[in-house]
Amino acid sequence: MKIDLNSDLGESFGRYTLGNDGQVVPLVTSINAACGFHAGDPLVMKKTVRLAKDAGVSIGAHPGFDDLQGFGRRNMVLSAEELQACVLYQIGALDAFVRAEGLRLAHVKPHGAMYNMAAKDRTIAEAICQAVQAYDPGLIILAQESGELYRTAVRMHMKAAAEVFADRAYEEDGTLVARTKPGAMIKDPKEALNRAIRMILEGKVTAITGREISVRADSVCVHGDSESALAFIQAIRHACNEEGIILSPLKEII
Repeated sequence: MKIDLNSDLGESFGRYTLGNDGQVVPLVTSINAACGFHAGDPLVMKKTVRLAKDAGVSIGAHPGFDDLQGFGRRNMVLSAEELQACVLYQIGALDAFVRAEGLRLAHVKPHGAMYNMAAKDRTIAEAICQAVQAYDPGLIILAQESGELYRTAVRMHMKAAAEVFADRAYEEDGTLVARTKPGAMIKDPKEALNRAIRMILEGKVTAITGREISVRADSVCVHGDSESALAFIQAIRHACNEEGIILSPLKEII
């Protein structure tokens, strides 16, 4: 069995440093690099891509809403045309640094509010997929299988990878529990590990209500801005090795 281990990185900005990118990058198989709207800046993008290159890690674009103050986690109302342009712009910005290093972009994963809204709204999902398809139809869409973004990518005959989260709680419909609700974040490394391995091996996770729900895992995400990110990733890597699960980038799975 193969699984991708990804993390949202490159989310520092100017003088502000967020996450332990230098330690995390070598331990994952894919990164989702911020593209300058919700976080990141040109120099951060350049450094993040170079870190990934040095570690031999696959690179994906992580576009978000143009909301630095809210870290892209506040809902915004954009027309389909605006959203498509917003995503296309960010993919192109990151890919400039990727190409400069002689590499190829592998996937696209929306960030924060854009990711969550696309999971429920077909119009938003279609705008994102259209932007990706216009830029490079070979790029993989990384999203939850239960959400509209994944289904739209499949419907549009695009490559799609199903993502699960080690450090987030789930609602019964497979969506993520809003960060404003108690219990939304999984903070105990042991609990995160057990949930991640069960999602990989059994395709099951316990929702916040206590009900068992089905999930599909092509890739496991640990958020890079989490205080426990490094411990979570180290534990998941060790457990995968013990279970005979091979960690591989998305391009080797999808």
